[in-house]
Amino acid sequence: MAKVYNPLIKKQAILKQNKTEILSDKFNTIQGRTERKAFSLIELLVVILILGLLVGLVAPQVIGQGNQAQRKLACTQMGSIKQALKMFKLDNGVYPETDEGLEALVANPDAERYPNYSSAPYLEKLPKDSWGSHLTYIKSENEFKIVSFGADRKEGGTEQGADILFPDCQK
Repeated sequence: MAKVYNPLIKKQAILKQNKTEILSDKFNTIQGRTERKAFSLIELLVVILILGLLVGLVAPQVIGQGNQAQRKLACTQMGSIKQALKMFKLDNGVYPETDEGLEALVANPDAERYPNYSSAPYLEKLPKDSWGSHLTYIKSENEFKIVSFGADRKEGGTEQGADILFPDCQK
């Protein structure tokens, strides 16, 4: 027997299904089981409070690491300059004078005084510290110091602006 499509029967079935769902929702509400589709304001505030506490505990430890990393980078750069100065001394027998500075590692400051100067420069360009300032070179007798004036770019300073001295920063 062939089925005949009857739109009235289809409509009655849909109404019956909707009525069952409505009754089921009422029953669940009476029983205390409601379906939730969003978070309550209190739940959101608790999550925000927890995130705020985490940020408050972690952020101070992470923020201070940037300056410390810049200081370590400056020490590393000074270490590479030290190696170039040692090569200069091996070739020429002495370190460059203070007034010749680190520029002596980029180009021969005096061909008569340094006849054994390397054909290639000891450094390609003048290095800068982590804060973009040129480093200072000071020669005393047969030793030298390299100085970065730190974040404040001034001689002296405290904490983040304190000067960085090589070889002291290697200790």
